Amino acid sequence: MKKMPSPLVSIIPIILLVSLLAATIQVFGSDALSGGSQIVLLATTSVCVLIGMAIYKIAWKDFEIAITNNIAGIATALIILLIIGALSGSWMISGIVPTFIYYGVQIIHPHFFLASTCIICALVSLMTGSSWTTIATIGIALMGIGKAQGFDDGWIAGAIISGAYFGDKISPLSDTTVLASSVTDTPLFTHIRYMMITTVPSLVITLIIFTIAGLSHNADNTQRIVEFTASLNNKFNITPWLLVVPLTTAILIARKVPSLITLFLSTTLAGIFALIFQPDLLHEISGIAHKSAESAFKGLMMTFYGSTNLQTDNVALTELIATRGMAGMLNTVWLIVCAMCFGGAMTASGMLGSITSVFVRFMKNTASVVASTVCSGIFLNLTTADQYISIVLTGNMFNNIYKNKGYESRLLSRTTEDSVTVTSVLIPWNTCGMTQSTILNVPTLIYLPYCFFNIISPLMSILIASIGYKIIKKQV
Repeated sequence: MKKMPSPLVSIIPIILLVSLLAATIQVFGSDALSGGSQIVLLATTSVCVLIGMAIYKIAWKDFEIAITNNIAGIATALIILLIIGALSGSWMISGIVPTFIYYGVQIIHPHFFLASTCIICALVSLMTGSSWTTIATIGIALMGIGKAQGFDDGWIAGAIISGAYFGDKISPLSDTTVLASSVTDTPLFTHIRYMMITTVPSLVITLIIFTIAGLSHNADNTQRIVEFTASLNNKFNITPWLLVVPLTTAILIARKVPSLITLFLSTTLAGIFALIFQPDLLHEISGIAHKSAESAFKGLMMTFYGSTNLQTDNVALTELIATRGMAGMLNTVWLIVCAMCFGGAMTASGMLGSITSVFVRFMKNTASVVASTVCSGIFLNLTTADQYISIVLTGNMFNNIYKNKGYESRLLSRTTEDSVTVTSVLIPWNTCGMTQSTILNVPTLIYLPYCFFNIISPLMSILIASIGYKIIKKQV
């Protein structure tokens, strides 16, 4: 019988990972995900393998099988991520996302600015699947509008981040949502539907708080909104017909069509609508001098796979409509593969099991199981400083525990998102916290108290677990 590493030995790769990530983030900042973090993951994987082989006599074949199985388990997720890149580009260039923004920003009234901001960011993030893109684009525009209306930076940033992370969390286009579902072996749309139980109440409470705060504020400047919508209308052919695509996508999701098929059909339909409604934009993207079928085809292909940078008379809008396509997802794919190598090595060496055995001692009922997962997820966000790594580690650490205790995988996937995805932006040294504070020019600790959705979500997860609502436990 193989000797199991002790928890003290098992924590060595984690400590090394945290230390190297801290150094990487210090040097590279928000660019740490472009390669530095991946190298750190592979380096700590090698240390884990070295300890396992040299001290505990674990065969290389065991590590190889565990790593291969881990990567094989997310193969579908990687394909989904690539299709998501194509879909994000096609939804933007076809005018679907701009149409949502155009109609959405017109509902803003100063008294309801904070609540409207939260809703708009939620819709944009839901459509794009990216909180980072939402905050870096429409978020900047809303910061300017909010400042013009006299709102404090913390309140504006809190509303933007709350909405953006709500949309990111429940979007089938989100890489973190896909990652959390794949790591825990939960069907994507099953994961999303189950998250609504904790996510919707958290958003409702958040909107109530923002509405009350907005009603107590006096402001009446909406000039920037008018300018933004005018720029949108000048650049895109805005029409309600474009909403047919998200409506069709929603129907496919409701009918439980497999996510790969749904995303592919949605991308294809958006491409067709781009040809019909935005031919001039496709021609501009292609770079071909004369309009032709060739320029439309080239522009559409570039929208699917590559970056697009359309110019407008509004700087915030120009940033908003820039897309990355399938190529823009490659850093995320690379990071996930490297994280899976680390997770596989930790599993094969027995280190993951040794660490999780410590948590098991505190798990007496459903509430304590979920609370332990939440605390672990937040702890990993604090220590690894990256939400992707934290999702992978949390999913791997608790997967067998949930199975052995008879809980459905969707409970683990939901709890992982409730604790990891939404809290990453609240930590100043986390890649999310660093990025958003830099983009919005608001220090993390300034906006933290106003990110009500992000604060409430992990607490709601524990509360729902305590009540036992929709939590099914199988007999084991």
